[in-house]
Amino acid sequence: MSATSPQRVSLIGLGTIGMSMAALHLARDNTIVDVFDTRPDFEQYLSKTLPNFLAEPSSASGPSSSVASLISSGRLHIHSSLETACAFATIVQEQGPENLAFKQSIWKKVESLAPVSAHLWTSTSGIAASAQQQEMQDKTRLLVVHPFNPPHIMPLLEIVPAPGTSPERVEFAHEYFSLPGSRHRPVVIRKEVPGFVGNRLAFALLREACHLVQEDVVTANDLDTILMASLGPRWAGNGVFESYQQGGGEGGIRAFLDKLGSTMQEVWDGLGKVNVLGEQGTEWKEKVIQQTDDAYGTLTLEQVREKEARLRDFIRAQTQSYGQ
Repeated sequence: MSATSPQRVSLIGLGTIGMSMAALHLARDNTIVDVFDTRPDFEQYLSKTLPNFLAEPSSASGPSSSVASLISSGRLHIHSSLETACAFATIVQEQGPENLAFKQSIWKKVESLAPVSAHLWTSTSGIAASAQQQEMQDKTRLLVVHPFNPPHIMPLLEIVPAPGTSPERVEFAHEYFSLPGSRHRPVVIRKEVPGFVGNRLAFALLREACHLVQEDVVTANDLDTILMASLGPRWAGNGVFESYQQGGGEGGIRAFLDKLGSTMQEVWDGLGKVNVLGEQGTEWKEKVIQQTDDAYGTLTLEQVREKEARLRDFIRAQTQSYGQ
């Protein structure tokens, strides 16, 4: 079956990422979404929460009206069991806890319940598909689809197959998120590495940011200002390598590395090392947490929606043509 054909997507686990993924799939007109979660108030929670992720705001009749419309039209099905949720799926996508034992257990169950042709996707920030599929009989079907939060807005989806994942399964996932009209930009990661690629870059920057705050070089608030006023807008427009290709002038990135190589090496050699686990992480974590809380506090729903609207504008600007 082609990715352009009508799909029936079974979503397992409807936390924040799961809700956002539901909105992403429901944005496709030819997709039916089946949802399953073990929380006892799941149906009420879904009716209250999902409208916040859908493209169209809920009507004045109440927050559950858009969900009720999706249910009555047959595009959304709420299930009380894993068996019924997976029964007719062409795609099963799991957004459960970031726990290897849980994921191994759930995929063993899904494999026995879903059609043998169904594509199996796991949303995870760093647990490789090869580790999750240990209890499965068929190790060609499962792959990682790692979204960036919130996935119904953020374009990136990292597709990370296990070494034994079928190339056809990888191609299908890439095609599904690349259909005309989609805002999403899937990238196939060629090797399984901890954290994949997006998180490795983000965590590397976070580590140095925490080190600089710990050493009182800069406050958390000022560090955010530095990033937003320099690297943020530049990398949003060009990315890392293209930025340095441009920064090197006529010689491109080769000239940049030649000119600033000694400075770069001095910085690389002096990058900070902080430990996020155990007692070693207590001091710097408390300083970072306190400064961040003091600067930003707890975001209200209105502030979150404002930031999401701004994020949509940033992403829209990336695809805008400015001519010559």
